[in-house]
Amino acid sequence: MDSANNNRRKVFFLHSAGGGGKTYIYNTIAAAIRAQAKVALCVASSALAALLLDGGRTAHSRFKIPIPIDESSTCNIAKEDHMHGILKETKLIIWDEAPMQHRYGPEAVDQTIQDLLENHDSLFGGITILFVGDFRQTLPVIPRGSRAQIVDACL
Repeated sequence: MDSANNNRRKVFFLHSAGGGGKTYIYNTIAAAIRAQAKVALCVASSALAALLLDGGRTAHSRFKIPIPIDESSTCNIAKEDHMHGILKETKLIIWDEAPMQHRYGPEAVDQTIQDLLENHDSLFGGITILFVGDFRQTLPVIPRGSRAQIVDACL
């Protein structure tokens, strides 16, 4: 809350096993930010997880993450888009099920937000971000990938 309220530009990771109360925590944090008339974007790596987020959407839908994606990809958000205006007002991004997302997804979002907000000094353009998940659950799927390739694809 302190980072979002005071523009501290931090990145957090909430790690807990399934049933540990992660959903309650992040929905409470999002509600507290919104109660102050500030913007909190809630996204998830899967559609099922997005349903549990108050106002949640999939990360691909919200940020227009390209498919397929590679290390040089950026999201399809232009400076004139409505989403650019929302990002300028955003104080917090909550990203559920982050470990199941290929690392290129968050990297593309990071690069895009830095470009849109013209702030390359901070991750995600200075927006506080809370990644949520459990690395003991499903990791990114790499077809016929070795253990090293799967680990390399992780956030």
